[in-house]
Amino acid sequence: MKTTPVTAADLRRSVIAVPPLARSADLSLNEAANRALLRHLEDGGVRSVMYGGNANFYNVGVSEYARLVDFLAEAAGADTWVLPSAGPDFGKLMDQAAILRTREFPTAMLLPMSFPYTDAGLADGVRRFSDALGKPAVVYIKSADYLAPATVARLIEEGRIAALKYAVVRDDPADDPYLSALREAVDSRWIVSGIGERPAIEHMRGFGLQSFTSGSVCVAPRGSMRLLGLLRDGHYEEAEQVRQAYLPLEDCRDGISPIRVLHDAVTLSGVADMGPMLPLLTGLSESERQRVAPVARALLEWDRGVAPA
Repeated sequence: MKTTPVTAADLRRSVIAVPPLARSADLSLNEAANRALLRHLEDGGVRSVMYGGNANFYNVGVSEYARLVDFLAEAAGADTWVLPSAGPDFGKLMDQAAILRTREFPTAMLLPMSFPYTDAGLADGVRRFSDALGKPAVVYIKSADYLAPATVARLIEEGRIAALKYAVVRDDPADDPYLSALREAVDSRWIVSGIGERPAIEHMRGFGLQSFTSGSVCVAPRGSMRLLGLLRDGHYEEAEQVRQAYLPLEDCRDGISPIRVLHDAVTLSGVADMGPMLPLLTGLSESERQRVAPVARALLEWDRGVAPA
C-alpha cells in the first residue's frame, strides 16, 4: 500500500475507484473476493481505491473496523493508495480516528453527514478528526452548501483537508453555483469529481477538477483510466465516446440504487462475487438483476478491448 503523504499528483494519477465490499453468507469479510476485485482494478491501471458508501462503511461496526482496514492495507498492491472512510457521526469518527492513527494510511475520508449538523459544528468535527488522525482528511461533499466555501478555504489553509470529493448531483453539471463558489474560494487542485463518469467531462473541462471517482470502474477499469487520460490531455470528443460506454450501467444505478446496483453488478459481470450486502441495505430483486446483468456483462466485455492506459 502507498503510504506517502497525499499530493495533487496523487489525485491526478488515477481514477479513484469506490468499490463495494465483498461479504460471505454470514456477513463476514470475503477476503478472496475482495482481493479479486482489487487485482481487477490494479490490472486495469487503477492505483487509488476509496472504501466509502459503496462499501457500506456507514454500517461497519467499530468492533470490525481495525481488522477490516488492516486487511485492505495488506491486500492492496505496493503502489496502490487505499482510502478508508470514517463516521459519519462524531462518535464513530473519533473512535475510528484512534484506530487509523496507528496505521499508515495517508488519509481517510469523512462520510457525509445528513442530519444533524451546522457549518461551524462540521468544521469543528473536521478539525478534531484531523487532529486525532494526525493527518489531513478527505471531505466528502454530497449536498449543496454542505460547507460554506469560506469554511472550506479556512480548513485547507489550516492543513486539515487533503482533498474534496465533490458529489452534488445536478440536472446540468455545467450549471452548479455551489461548485463555482468553491472554485472561487479554493484551488481546483484540491477537488475531485465524485459522481462517476456521467459528469466527469464537464467537471474536469468546465471547472478544472483533478480527477474523478467511479463505481463503474470496478467493472471496466481500463476504459475509465482511458477516459481520465483523454481528459487530462484535453481530448474531449474522444473522451465523450468512451464515457458513452458507461452510461447504461450508470442509468441502472440512477434508476434503481447507485450502491445496490454496483454491488451486484460486480458479481453479475463475473469480476468477483460480492455476496450479500451488509444491513441496513439489501441486494437487487430478481427483476432488477435481470435488468442489470446484461448491462454489466457488456461493459466488462467492452473494457477487455480497451488498450491499457
